[in-house]
Amino acid sequence: MSLVLFALDAGIARMTLNRPEKRNALNQEMIAAIRDALASAAVNPDVRVVLIAGAGKDFCAGLDLLALDRGAGAGVLDHMETARQLADIYLAIRRHPRPILAAVQGRALGGGMGLATAADLCIAAESAQFGYPEVKIGFVPAIVAALLRRSVSEKRMFELLATGDPVSSTRAAEIGLINRVFPDAGFESSAATYAANLASKSASALSLTKSLLEHTDSMPLEKAIEAGVRANALARMTEDAQRGFEAFQKKR
Repeated sequence: MSLVLFALDAGIARMTLNRPEKRNALNQEMIAAIRDALASAAVNPDVRVVLIAGAGKDFCAGLDLLALDRGAGAGVLDHMETARQLADIYLAIRRHPRPILAAVQGRALGGGMGLATAADLCIAAESAQFGYPEVKIGFVPAIVAALLRRSVSEKRMFELLATGDPVSSTRAAEIGLINRVFPDAGFESSAATYAANLASKSASALSLTKSLLEHTDSMPLEKAIEAGVRANALARMTEDAQRGFEAFQKKR
């Protein structure tokens, strides 16, 4: 059984986490499958948007701690190896050339919440829940914290991590953790429509926009504006922009 189902239709690459009997918890095999699916989508010229969803009732319950346990004799380097595998897929999402949309139903917890936070956009069903429960078992959501810090304020972040309590999709949208909330009924259809709207936009413009945000994230203002100048110039030279300029001139 494939742990990540991959389907491409009308420019939308749908990646479905496929371990529903374990609430799509992340083990080493699934992490590798996600990495491979992202890599495949990155080099496919027909892909315009990547949609990540979960099979069954939940998006992803986080790390499968039993599957990733290295045993009592494991040292820090052993634990860093498995931790880095998870970090690598978050970075692959952030550095992916196409916009990545997470469509969350059910629960997105811990490492699964990391997938949703790493995505460029996140939408959710009304009944979805988001959380970082690691503190309740003496663990720290250290890797996903770097992603969360870029989405919410420091106090919101500390509250989420320190209490471990889940928040509703409505609350997640209020604090900037996710983008949109849709009714449970027809959520899959709503997600497909949302993704199709993205896919209808200029692929080059979306890629340049994503790249610009990624590269200017920690830049001082002057350097960020200079990066914007370069991106602006590159955008003008793309085929999509040239067609857009011509269409605008014809309207005038």
